[in-house]
Amino acid sequence: MGDSLSTDTYTARQRSIYRKRLEDELEVFDRHLQRAEFINQGTIGLELELNLVDDQMRPARRNQDVLEHLDEDYQSEIGAYNIELNLPPSSPAGDGLAQLEAALSARLRAAKDAAAACGVRVAMIGTLPTLTTEFLEDPEWITNEFRYRGLNNSVMESRGELVRIGLSRVESVEHDFEGIATESACTSMQLHLQVAPDRFAAAWNASQAIAGVQAALSANSPLFLGRRLWHESRIPVFTQSIDTRTKELINQGVRPRVWFGERWITSVFDLFEENVRYFSPLIPEGRVEAGKPIMTGENPGLHYLNLHNGTVWRWNRPIYDPNGELSHIRVENRLLPAGPTVKDMVADAAFYYGLVKYLGTQNRPVWSRLRFEQAAANFEAGARDGLSARMMWPTLGTIEVAELVVDHLLPQAREGLASLDVDEASIDEYLGIIEGRARRRQNGASWQLAALNEVGAGTTPGSPERMEALERVLRQYLRNEEDGAPVHTWSLKVQ
Repeated sequence: MGDSLSTDTYTARQRSIYRKRLEDELEVFDRHLQRAEFINQGTIGLELELNLVDDQMRPARRNQDVLEHLDEDYQSEIGAYNIELNLPPSSPAGDGLAQLEAALSARLRAAKDAAAACGVRVAMIGTLPTLTTEFLEDPEWITNEFRYRGLNNSVMESRGELVRIGLSRVESVEHDFEGIATESACTSMQLHLQVAPDRFAAAWNASQAIAGVQAALSANSPLFLGRRLWHESRIPVFTQSIDTRTKELINQGVRPRVWFGERWITSVFDLFEENVRYFSPLIPEGRVEAGKPIMTGENPGLHYLNLHNGTVWRWNRPIYDPNGELSHIRVENRLLPAGPTVKDMVADAAFYYGLVKYLGTQNRPVWSRLRFEQAAANFEAGARDGLSARMMWPTLGTIEVAELVVDHLLPQAREGLASLDVDEASIDEYLGIIEGRARRRQNGASWQLAALNEVGAGTTPGSPERMEALERVLRQYLRNEEDGAPVHTWSLKVQ
């Protein structure tokens, strides 16, 4: 869905032609995997989605104005108050993680300067606490581009009903929306890991196995529509926002388009085949209309397969990239929220890359001893309960996630980073942040909830008093983020 589209509506004929092309390209991809040489450099990359807010900490629909001050490394996102920045591929070896931090800090500073020139601010957070139903029901919420309007139209046509968001924990929310506006509330950091095709299954399985731990450690979206909900409410809100199923289809077992999956895999082909088998085309944009070539050098472009893959929102998504002398395959780890600080996000990246490397090279890997259903349950528990979650883990049984991280997974992540030739100083710094977060039981979500308790615990959701408290919490969050110290060191004092 990163490419521009030529229209926001499609005919039945276009959909029928697209389906045939999609099935043909799946066969082309299978042959390409078996015969071609792929890049095998183990590079890493990062995308970061950001929010724009005004002086009252409310969402500001100014992304097009801000982007005029930025280069091609920044893009629009679906919400008119969202932008995205991208970092080029790099290596984690040596001081690569420190270089990643420096590059991300520079890109973020440029975005902040561009926002300031337009009279707004950047908020790097999983979900804006100050979002309201009134804002999301305003037709102007969406970025005025075909790809976003086309996605909204296609989801709503497929669903045929309003989008219902229902969620509860400490408080609850239940509301029907006439479009997918709530998807814009889910800003993420996406980590890329390039791997050779024969190593992809191990990297993806490892990513799935630790998804629950990642969600718990890095939760930063506990306040949706101003209510105290899951620690990483972004996970269920995103799932519900782009769900094309009615109740009847859910009862029939039809799979959701925002999907954790249902099994461990043996090849990257398994995932693309599932996409074609289980999900009807959502955006049937033809190759010619999209301006895409049949071949990119010696590599098949696979426009239909790639566009379809972009409309199945796996939390760990497979990516086939044909651009370059050789094509490449990568895992796109999509489940982490934006923020709270650059150091926190690079620490999350270090933990992910190190642990995936370690787990992917074990003779008896974790996924051979952990049922996939348990991994899915861990993911839900991590998103719901954050650092207080309990999870199932092979040989350990049910264990608190903080204990699992400190006593078991951090030493493994350290060994994985060492095998990637990451320097010891970087390993100590970034994994030390993860350890501090787990030991103190404080991440972005727990800080936001505790800060709200300090200034507005007794306020009623939706009341002016609650909105004032949320504004104060977000304003303090932005001060802390600008200071740059990792979130586990933040004081609960709110000015």
